[in-house]
Amino acid sequence: MQLSRKIAEDTYYVGSSDRRLALFENIYPIERGVSYNSYVVLDEKTVLLDTVDHSVSRQFMENLEGVLDGRSLDYLIVNHVEPDHCATIDVVVKRYPGCKIVGNAKTLQFIGQYYDFDLEGCSVTVKEGETLETGKHSFTFVLAPMVHWPEVMVSYDSYTKVLFSADAFGTFGALSGNLFADEVEFEKEWLDDARRYYINIVGKYGVQTLNVLKKAQGLEISMIAPLHGPIWRENIGWFIDKYRRWASYEAEEDGIVIIYSSIYGNTEQAMNYLSYALSDRNVRNIHMYDASKTDPSVLLSECFRYSKAVFASSTYNLEIFPRMENLMSDLKAHLYQNRKVGVVENGTWALQSGKKMVEWLSSMKNIEIIGGKAVSILSNAKGDVLTELDKLADELVK
Repeated sequence: MQLSRKIAEDTYYVGSSDRRLALFENIYPIERGVSYNSYVVLDEKTVLLDTVDHSVSRQFMENLEGVLDGRSLDYLIVNHVEPDHCATIDVVVKRYPGCKIVGNAKTLQFIGQYYDFDLEGCSVTVKEGETLETGKHSFTFVLAPMVHWPEVMVSYDSYTKVLFSADAFGTFGALSGNLFADEVEFEKEWLDDARRYYINIVGKYGVQTLNVLKKAQGLEISMIAPLHGPIWRENIGWFIDKYRRWASYEAEEDGIVIIYSSIYGNTEQAMNYLSYALSDRNVRNIHMYDASKTDPSVLLSECFRYSKAVFASSTYNLEIFPRMENLMSDLKAHLYQNRKVGVVENGTWALQSGKKMVEWLSSMKNIEIIGGKAVSILSNAKGDVLTELDKLADELVK
């Protein structure tokens, strides 16, 4: 059964969605599944832009063959060689032996690492700014290294003004017939997954992302067609602005995220006290998470989302509680920066977690640690500790 849809003149969506996959890249939970987007342009020459993951290969091939409707495939443009997009290249090449693979030098190198078929004579190597003419459509290639692999490029069709953006502007979540962002409640139902996708997948490469956005400023874009998630044809500037903020490591919202690791509930109770203290000071947009119950990808995304954070951890085996230490490592790996944070530690007989969290956070760029050290709790927050938590609330409000 063919399940494709025309998205622009001569341009068709031939991808598919996987709702069975539990972990994207075998690490990030995706309760709503994920889409693998692929596109075909029918011109004097036929063009396929990227393939899909093995999990949806059967539907993809039915879509591709249905749209081509007996025509051969002339070109396969490969914007990204990660296996969730290149896993069916060999299937396409076998089905359409006359097809030429279009990519930059690094693209073709990576394809050679994945596959054994000979690229000699069946590939076209392109460089920054070069074009591929297929009739009335003309594809210009813009290199986007490290967004988020070194071979990544984006393709711009100057006839339809569609930007095929590779993993940029993608999001977690399966598509359900509505392919366009304006056909769904994107801000309400998709934005959290879009943010979590960007921060965890691409977030480390903010400088590279900003470079690509600068290149795109010179293009008249009517549509952004990513490799995951909805296609953008309306209010494109709103989503581009989100990307600029994320890539610049700016807070998306003014708010406070409190993340704690608590063994027996005492550290959690201290953070409950802090949240009430903040609320009494008219702070809105307070969010609390238990690091032991919340997936690290969500915690990381929320840290990037809000302007301020508090990290509270029990001491465990003279170290930071493991789930909190994992978060510290993730924050550093993804270049967490430009934030004001509070640190709280707890322990009965050996307070160590605060000092070590401060060491982690001090190694990150432009992180202001309130008071320069942790608020220390001996077993249970009471007496002078409550006063210290009130002071922490005052400083967060400042």
